[in-house]
Amino acid sequence: MFLGYNTNGFAHHRLEDAIEIIAELGYGGVALTLDVHHLNPFEPDLLGRTAAVREQLVRCGLRCVVETGSRFLLDPRRKHRPTLISPDAEGREWRFDFLALCIDVAVELGADAVSFWSGAAEDDAPDEELMRRLTDGCQRLADHAANRAVELAFEPEPGMFVDTMRKFDELSHRVGRDDVFRLTVDIGHLVCNGELPVSQYVEEYGVKLRNVHIEDMRRGVHDHVLFGEGEVDFADVFVGLRKANYRGGVYVELSRHSHDAVNTARKAKAFLDPFTTPRTV
Repeated sequence: MFLGYNTNGFAHHRLEDAIEIIAELGYGGVALTLDVHHLNPFEPDLLGRTAAVREQLVRCGLRCVVETGSRFLLDPRRKHRPTLISPDAEGREWRFDFLALCIDVAVELGADAVSFWSGAAEDDAPDEELMRRLTDGCQRLADHAANRAVELAFEPEPGMFVDTMRKFDELSHRVGRDDVFRLTVDIGHLVCNGELPVSQYVEEYGVKLRNVHIEDMRRGVHDHVLFGEGEVDFADVFVGLRKANYRGGVYVELSRHSHDAVNTARKAKAFLDPFTTPRTV
């Protein structure tokens, strides 16, 4: 287990500078959110640009996961749209193509996983129809991921169609691809949803867990806040992660603090280090 940082918290930095700073601060990994200024997959020479990022990650000794939660990369007017549950087939296909491309980028980066979510409902379709759309997209992505030897890490998120761990259970059962269809847990989301204690959920889902996001958060309010400003019991969190024998990255996600990215990342590392440093007797 190691600490990492999400590049969505360095939205105003060039990607190469963000990676360098994250490494300098002592983090062990980067959650790379592909975005308009951060390895945009729709710009020319994707293969060459990806190779340069991988070279930098290797030089800096950083592991990585690929994150797909950019706000306006697909639609400059609508946040996080389209999705795998959008009402129009063309929109769903646009999201699928993007996620499939992210899988290809992950291969070139040597990434641990590709993390993604369901999105929020845009129409009044019944839950069964929304789940059908999502399951179809996830099964196709699982096929592509398996062919590329990459794992998917699905993230339940408050306000989205799949928002809780139990809803993830339903989706995972329907997708039926335990070989590649895994899980991203956002610690703050568990607290927001009242899925407590966090350690219980982390341990219960440890076998499927491939990616962890961390920040502080308050119960019932989906707002990523600075460490110490919310209600997360971090001692409990890391007890759960150790019991689950989790060996991946625990990535700080504070995208709304990009205006003070370097200081925020430094303070986050100082806050979390005591929980991640093995105790000596």
